Amino acid sequence: MALKRVTIQDIADACGLSRNTVSKVFNNRGAVPESTRKLVMQKAQALGYGMFSEEDPSPARDGRVNIALLTQPKLLSHSFGAYFLTSFTDQVSRSGYNLKIYEISPREIAEKRLPPHLLLEETVGFLGIELFDREYQAMICSLGIPCVFVDGHARLVGSLLNCDCISMENVAASAALTERLIAAGAKEIGFVGDRKHCSSFYMRWLGCRTALEEAGLTLSDDCSILAEDGDQYGDTDWLLSQLDRMPRIPDAFVCANDYLAIHLMTALKRKGLSIPGDVMVTGFDGSPESAVVEPALTTAAIPSTDIGRGAAITLFSRINNPNRPHVFLYYKTTPIFRASTR
Repeated sequence: MALKRVTIQDIADACGLSRNTVSKVFNNRGAVPESTRKLVMQKAQALGYGMFSEEDPSPARDGRVNIALLTQPKLLSHSFGAYFLTSFTDQVSRSGYNLKIYEISPREIAEKRLPPHLLLEETVGFLGIELFDREYQAMICSLGIPCVFVDGHARLVGSLLNCDCISMENVAASAALTERLIAAGAKEIGFVGDRKHCSSFYMRWLGCRTALEEAGLTLSDDCSILAEDGDQYGDTDWLLSQLDRMPRIPDAFVCANDYLAIHLMTALKRKGLSIPGDVMVTGFDGSPESAVVEPALTTAAIPSTDIGRGAAITLFSRINNPNRPHVFLYYKTTPIFRASTR
């Protein structure tokens, strides 16, 4: 029989308090005596309420009350970052910590230094997202402050960093998309995206290659677009030049994300090719745009909100238990087959 979901009212009843008082504790609003706050947190943990079922995320009392989110300006430019940040911010605000967001400049990454206004003595934990420089990640891990990375450099999975890592599952979903293309008759498939850009791109490339090899096929570099990641992937003229240099257009393209896939589809249409009649296309992310582009894009949906919540819980757990073994968590992604594939 399914367990009953624990509510704020359940905790209030167990503590002999009003629902409003318990809500103030969780939302860090209004004046609540410290003894009452501790009682509510302890009862929430005992009852298995939401994020408090695993760890008590109450702030350390040594003056460190800030969670530093380190990122690059791209974070909010795609749906994953927007949904992730909303969920992560909500969990941090409920915990009683202060969230400080720092956009790391290319110069700071090159010089392996933190922003000058980030105060380590006030920072209890780091969350890194959209940071794909291997040495910069290693620098953050060397500071001795609990840190969690979401995605990372291309070979993150094989690195021995002193941090916890969270990612969406990439290999199996990319392989499933590729297998569907093969089942639809594709004999030659190209990949679009810089596989060296980040761990997720590399894993999606690996999933595509693995599925092809298991079918007795090979991933065609001649019919792929593997240039270094940059704004050119959003330039239709540049994409057309990449298509024109190919000895032939493959039966299908597996793209590292929806952004790349949607721009590639525009270039293919300008070239006079039909989708999926002449060439099939898949993306990855499950972005809102993937459902409204014509034809609708086959993709893999990422549980962005859950990853944001999980990143917060993982960071709180590391703060409270700094010596436990580091973990690498994957969140399942879900292939969505639409009209861009036959």
